[in-house]
Parts: sequence; C-alpha cells; structure tokens
Amino acid sequence: QVQLVESGGGLVQAGGSLRLSCASSGAAFSIDDMGWYRQAPGKQRLLVATITHGGTTNYADSVLGRFTISRDNAKNTVYLPINSLKPEDTADYYCTTGKAYSGNFHPRYWGQGTQVTVSS
Repeated sequence: QVQLVESGGGLVQAGGSLRLSCASSGAAFSIDDMGWYRQAPGKQRLLVATITHGGTTNYADSVLGRFTISRDNAKNTVYLPINSLKPEDTADYYCTTGKAYSGNFHPRYWGQGTQVTVSS
C-alpha cells in the first residue's frame, strides 16, 4: 500500500503563509491523482484541491487564488503553498491519492494529516 506523510503545518497569524508538503512512497506516483482535504474541529472533511497525474488542477471556491497545488514527480511529492491565511483555514490538512473527476475526488489512501492553526 501507499504511505503518505504530510508536513509543513503550524501556527501562523492571519495573512501569513505556509507550504504544506506530502511525500508519497507509491511506486506509481507519476500516474496517480493527488488531493488535499481539510477538516476543521467538529466539521466534516472537505476537498480543498486536486491535481491529476497530467497536472490539471481544481480548487474549492473558498481557497481559489490563495492555495496552489503542485507536484514534483521526481521527488514523489505534492505541495500546497497557502497564502493570505484566514482563521477559517484552521484545520487538519490531509493528503490523499486516488482518482480525480472534474472537481470531485475518490480517495484510496490517506496521510495522517498536518495541523494548520491561524490566529486572528
């Protein structure tokens, strides 16, 4: 099975920036679709951004223009730079690999998550 390890979370002030990373052990990383979800305390896990194996990206409306998903196949890593952080971005962020379907996603494997906390 695939192991995904997220990193880069932390505590930042509103307006600050972070870059989340997700390293995959998957041998077929270059043909996998990847995604980022987030789950705020007491709320459901929601899809934030996806990137297909071909590089096509999709974003939730709430993060469009502030979040950027990218991948480096040579490093088996997916990135999520986040700019202009808002308190409502506070959540656990999870990396996943699976299949993307034009703004939707079907996860197969999950990372353990990395915490992002944004102070007001």
